[in-house]
Amino acid sequence: MATPGAVFAPFRIRSFRFQWPADLATSWAFEMETIILGWYVLVETGSVFMLTVFASLLYIGTLLSPMFGVMGDRVGHRNVLCAMRSVYATLATILMVLAFTDLINPGYVLVSASIFGLVRPSDIGMRTAVVGDIMPARELMAAMSIQRTTQDSARIAGALTGAGIVATLGMGPAYLVVATLYVTSIVLTYKAGASRARPPAAAPAAAEAKRPSPWRDLREGLAYVWTTPHLLAVMLLAFLLNLTAFPLSNNLLPYVAKEIYRADQTVLGYMVAGAASGALVTSLVLSRYGAVLRPARVMLVASVIWYSFLLAFAHTEHPAAGITALFLAGCAQSVGQVPMATLLLRTSDVQYRGRLMGIRMLAIYGNLPGLLMSGPLIASFGYPVTATLYCMIGIGFTVFIAARWRVQLWRLDAPANAR
Repeated sequence: MATPGAVFAPFRIRSFRFQWPADLATSWAFEMETIILGWYVLVETGSVFMLTVFASLLYIGTLLSPMFGVMGDRVGHRNVLCAMRSVYATLATILMVLAFTDLINPGYVLVSASIFGLVRPSDIGMRTAVVGDIMPARELMAAMSIQRTTQDSARIAGALTGAGIVATLGMGPAYLVVATLYVTSIVLTYKAGASRARPPAAAPAAAEAKRPSPWRDLREGLAYVWTTPHLLAVMLLAFLLNLTAFPLSNNLLPYVAKEIYRADQTVLGYMVAGAASGALVTSLVLSRYGAVLRPARVMLVASVIWYSFLLAFAHTEHPAAGITALFLAGCAQSVGQVPMATLLLRTSDVQYRGRLMGIRMLAIYGNLPGLLMSGPLIASFGYPVTATLYCMIGIGFTVFIAARWRVQLWRLDAPANAR
């Protein structure tokens, strides 16, 4: 069992003390932007289909994630992360200027989302690889739990702040905050690079001369995942969750708030914050006690529980009940996602770390078909029926993955269940 000091042990490492707030600032900006623009598109177009198109554009770069991983393995994960966050800051500054000059329209928002979506899906993978570089294996569960709080707290603060600033001051001031957060994240990420984890031994000049092409690096990474059963199973589960669970708990919440609950941005902020609060509380608990868990088993069970709470949420008709269901779903989400990331870092070869996390982010591509299919389904059958279908498919395939790879994921003596 972890000791009290173990909860904050990752902060003993200087790089982590800079990297954590850098990730926090980025995550807060992400959530503010998603809420601000998602609501804007829904209100301006009046179409749930356009909302799903906007949300889908945020993931179009998912197919590029493995190449970001290749670049990270070649030039440094933190260097790639700095470049990515410079793109976010530039786009946010452009939208801020358009908002202050009243030139903004849904077309500009969709173009910005398209460019932003080429880079954003790889951010979590790169920051996870950075944490893997920084932390020793024995502290990975605590580090990943604390790192996860950057996303969970962002969903709370970002949602409430983004909705509140837009409602009170307008879109321009809201985007000024977003742009400032991105610039702050760049500075902190760069500063964290001043003290890195112990670097790998330098390759001999002859080896450098024969270094394979990036495409060969990518093929090797894909082959590594394909031929490692527990890694392949985790990637399939991650794709399934992004296809059927994340659209319900993230991108479709503006539709539920507006069309099901007949509410405004404030209630939407509470809904997002409710789900994030559950995840945040659970992440903090995992940072204290996560070391005693069997990662693969917990990941599978928590995924089924997550679907169950999303199913309950789909059939609520009042915001208070919905927020409660989202809180519990957030708890289950965190219990599943933190062990998943820890499992991948612990049980994989260090030389493949960037590519592995890039391929893990490739699973986010499941959001695209999940979102695009949900628009017509909701228009034809309604949100409750669509959400029920997604949850039942998710539970069924999670059970199939657990059965198909039971030796690698369920047995107590499996490496994926090592404490």
